[in-house]
This record gives sequence, structure tokens and C-alpha cells, in this order.
Amino acid sequence: MKNILVLSLCLPLLAWAQQTPADPQAESILISGITAHIGNGTVIENAAVGFDKGILTYVGAAETAPNNYSKTIAGNGQHAYPGFIGMNTTLGLVEIDAVRATDDEDELGEMLPHVRAAIAYNAESQVVESVRPNGVLLAQVAPRGGRISGSSSVMQLDAWNWEDALVKADEGIHLHWPSPFKRGRWWLGEDPSLKRNENYDTDVEELAEYFANARAYSSSHLPKHLPYHALKGVFDGNQRVYVHADYSEQIEKSIALLMKWGVPKIAIVGGHEAPKQLALLKKHQIPVIIPRPHRLPNDEDEALKSTFELGATLVEAGLTVAIEMSGRMERMNTRNLPFYAGSFAAYGVPYEKAVALLTANPAKILGIDQELGTLEVGKKATLFLSKGDALDMRTNILSHAFIEGRALSLESHQTKLYKRYSKKVN
Repeated sequence: MKNILVLSLCLPLLAWAQQTPADPQAESILISGITAHIGNGTVIENAAVGFDKGILTYVGAAETAPNNYSKTIAGNGQHAYPGFIGMNTTLGLVEIDAVRATDDEDELGEMLPHVRAAIAYNAESQVVESVRPNGVLLAQVAPRGGRISGSSSVMQLDAWNWEDALVKADEGIHLHWPSPFKRGRWWLGEDPSLKRNENYDTDVEELAEYFANARAYSSSHLPKHLPYHALKGVFDGNQRVYVHADYSEQIEKSIALLMKWGVPKIAIVGGHEAPKQLALLKKHQIPVIIPRPHRLPNDEDEALKSTFELGATLVEAGLTVAIEMSGRMERMNTRNLPFYAGSFAAYGVPYEKAVALLTANPAKILGIDQELGTLEVGKKATLFLSKGDALDMRTNILSHAFIEGRALSLESHQTKLYKRYSKKVN
């Protein structure tokens, strides 16, 4: 009876488990007869892509492709793209919002640079599994909470555990810059209108003191202080500081002060008013990771389409732009990442530059562009084939996907449900 009980308790777990990660590439593969979107703005018609041992060995015209590959896949006019990269996401950190035991996205406290999102990543997440069929194969997994949230890491989305998933560990620190404005808490009877934050200067001074102490520690021989030690990389340029800021004042002041504090690598996350600081951002070559466009504007007097036009404004200015995923239902909505880029394309971003929002640009920001982000010989074979335009939800239908040459399963709990209920006759 005891054995039967144990088995019955295990069955639900087995039924809900993620698929087994793909095996390493065992034979060389050539995909021919495709349209190759390289990811850097280049397109090759009637192209071929070859890879062996997880590395791209040929990218070019189909007619000149070598014939020494073990396996050939007929592309039949499909479109090949580098694996899409989701930025600033909590993918793998939370499974079910209402179940506290599955929520590991933040920690108690305000100054938490030593918190590492990587070690909390759940490689068996069914939410992670659900984004791959739309071409999202990599993610910058970032923590939430506090003034300094901690470090993000780049993960590939088909792995046994977080160590296997790790592409680049602790590549950046996430800093939520104090807001110069605030709204009253209406549920407490306060005025909900936007007004000046009286504590803004004090909040900035606290940050200044913290960074000053961390910088002094980085050049000292003091006993190990874990939070300060976690910031050493931002002063020597090994880590980027991701400043979460929307208002123009936040962007201007954060850049000025971080540079004064000796931080050489900065990115803006959010950047709703980044168009007001184009000259400053261009001068210092600071990338902007913009929110998904399917949202309401921050201010009541803004046009509804302003969130859709933000991408074109920043791209036309020559900035390096990517798309971040924070917000409501952010983990589940990561599967819609390609369609957010498609929306930016519909509002002025040239198509191949819209593709770059998900490929070359995030790879450059994350410092993995020597290995990933574009379809180029010598880089990792992380790519997918779509039967149509991958930025259009009507035509983004994947036939194949590979991470480092490993052929992925495109099944998920959602696809299984679709197949099950599509056969139901009312």
C-alpha cells in the first residue's frame, strides 16, 4: 500500500515534467533553400546554413554550399533566424505567481548587488518550455526587488539545470534609479495625482554613498564584504549597470553620476523619455532596452501610439536598442517577444533592424556577440526555421530549432493542449 501511495504521488510530477534536453549534435547538418536573416541587417535569399559540433561552418548561397555534410534539411523556402534573446525577464524564476514556493525573483532588502538570478533559475520550468516554439532560445534572466536588485545572467533555454543553462554568468547589475515623481496611494486615501518626490535627492545621496563605499572597497584589501564585492565588476568594466529609468531627469542624472562614480558600462532599461536625451545617449553610446509596445503610455497626455513609435525614434537616432520583458504576465508573454518586434516594425523600424532588436543588439549589449546573435561562421549554431515571417504571429510557425547544434523539441504543455482540444467537435 505504501509503495502504491508513493507512486500515485509521483505520477502528477512525471506528467508535468519538461521534456528531456536535446543531445549534443552528433552529425553535421546543412539546411538549404532558405531565406537567411543574418541578424545584423543582412538577408541572403536562396541560402544555406551548415553547422557541425554546435558551430556554424557555412552561411551563404545554397548553390555554393559544400556537399560534405552528413545530413541535409530541405528548407523549402522557410526563413532562418538566429535564436531570439529575451532581455530583462524573470523567465525561470517564477512558475506560478500565486504559489509562493515557485516564486524566487527577489529578496528582502534594498541594496542587493550580491543576489544572483542564475542560481534561482529553474531549468525545468514549463513556462521556459513554452517560449521556444516561437523562437525565443536565450534569455537575460534578471532579479527584481530593492534599489539594487542583483545580477542578471544569460541562459540558454534547453538545459538540465542552471549550470548547464548558463551562457554568461553575472554579466550585469540591475539598479532601479529613484523616481523624481510619485503618485499618492489612493487605497490609503492619498491624492493619486503625479507630484514631485520630496525624497528624491535623499534617495540619490544614499546611492552615491553606497557606490562610493563599494568603489573604495574594490581598491582595498579589507575582509570580504559580499555586497561590495559583487560590485567590483562594474568599476573595472567587466559588468554593465542596467539602470531602470523612464523619466528624462532620471536618465540624465543616472548617467552623469554613474560615470562620476567610475562606472564605464551603462544601459538604460525602460527609457520611456529616452527621446528627450538622444544626444546624451549617443555621445556615450549607451544602449536602451525598451519595454514591449503593447501597453498604455506612462503619461495621460501622450498619444496611444507613442509606445509603438519609441522603437523607431531610438533606432533612427543610431542607438543600440533591444526589447525588455518586465510587466504584467512577463514570463508568459515572453513567447510574444517576436511579435513585439513586429509591432515596432509596423511603426517605422525597418524589418531587418526589427530582427536585430532580438538578435544582434541584445547580444552586443550582453557581451556575447562574439558567439551568438547573428548567423556567421564560427558562432554557435543557435537558430530556428520558421515557415513564414517570424515577427508575424500568423506566420511564425517553427519547423526546426537548434541550440548549439542540438535539435530541440518544439512540444510544450500548450502545444499538447492545442492538439488535444483541436480534435474536439462541439
